[in-house]
Amino acid sequence: MSNPPLRGLRVLDFTQLLPGAVCTQYLADLGAEVIKIEPPGSGDAARGPAGAPPGGIFDLTNRNKKSVVLDLKQPEAVAAVRRLVAGADILVEGFRPGVMARFGLGYADLQPLRPALIYCAITGYGQDGPLAAKAGHDINYQAEAGILGQNVVDGSRPSPGGFPIADLAGGGLSAAAGILAALFDAQRSGQGRYIDIAMTDCAMALNVAALASRAMFGAPNPVPGRDILSGGLPCYRTYRTADDRYLAVGALEPKFWRNFCAALGRPDLAARGWDMGAKLAAAVAEVAAEIACKTLAEWMEIFTNVDACVSPVLSLAESLDSAHAAARGTVMAVGEGEAATTHYANPIRMSGYAFEVTLPPPVLGAHNGDILS
Repeated sequence: MSNPPLRGLRVLDFTQLLPGAVCTQYLADLGAEVIKIEPPGSGDAARGPAGAPPGGIFDLTNRNKKSVVLDLKQPEAVAAVRRLVAGADILVEGFRPGVMARFGLGYADLQPLRPALIYCAITGYGQDGPLAAKAGHDINYQAEAGILGQNVVDGSRPSPGGFPIADLAGGGLSAAAGILAALFDAQRSGQGRYIDIAMTDCAMALNVAALASRAMFGAPNPVPGRDILSGGLPCYRTYRTADDRYLAVGALEPKFWRNFCAALGRPDLAARGWDMGAKLAAAVAEVAAEIACKTLAEWMEIFTNVDACVSPVLSLAESLDSAHAAARGTVMAVGEGEAATTHYANPIRMSGYAFEVTLPPPVLGAHNGDILS
């Protein structure tokens, strides 16, 4: 029998779009009751326009939650929130600094009602500092954090790609980690905490590889595409195959690189895995010429039983259908029939707990009667 570790917790979620939704979905998947407080009309902006097809951002980040519609500009709605806070453990909000306080729902307003309340505010730039009031999205936070400028290959323009790391890891997972730490202490001390999560700060804290490279090589800024983990080593980069696919080689350690070179039929390259600077281009060219002689499928057959940190670069569709995803249960369908949508299962595995979807992504205001009564 599954025994979710966060069962019995109640979370009030005032966030919209990605960061807060990812944070509270982790809490919901682990057993917390998450009540999503949405504005009247269209609700969370992630829902998209009326009639938007299922399977979008909202559906993928709001399963296992309940939806309540409240207009926080109305005194009766604020009074309803204050009643809910009295029985809540966690509150998560994603407004700009000061907005919740103007509604009368800031931490100072609510903490007396529930001394053990964990109150987490997720913003782009934090509650103070010169950028605190500035609007932004993931691309802006990556830019300010020194991450976006690294996402450049062969002179192309900086691009965040399709992975909004500042939103997901910076806002979502960092907020969840802070909340769980504060919750642990609140259960011992009876005192809650106010958590200030700035996505730019959290994204900067994840930028450890570039910072380490700066210290190792003394350059003020790592050169995009030429840093250790971005293509600056023959043993750690992608190579084009004969069928215009790519092989990802992560053979940083000498033992893996030696195995790679042996499988390549080029043991003579074993001493060149860490060729850098002026030596890099020649070493890469030799490896690339070998990889270009066979298709991706042929190389994967060769490397099937070779311990060398080699992987195919899969498309999204291929990753969803992979043997690994099937064996680990990382992909699942939520809903029935034509309404079913593809989701990623919660990736946290622990004894005594089996992830399941107990509630589909909620219809706007579906739980007003149950919760507010």
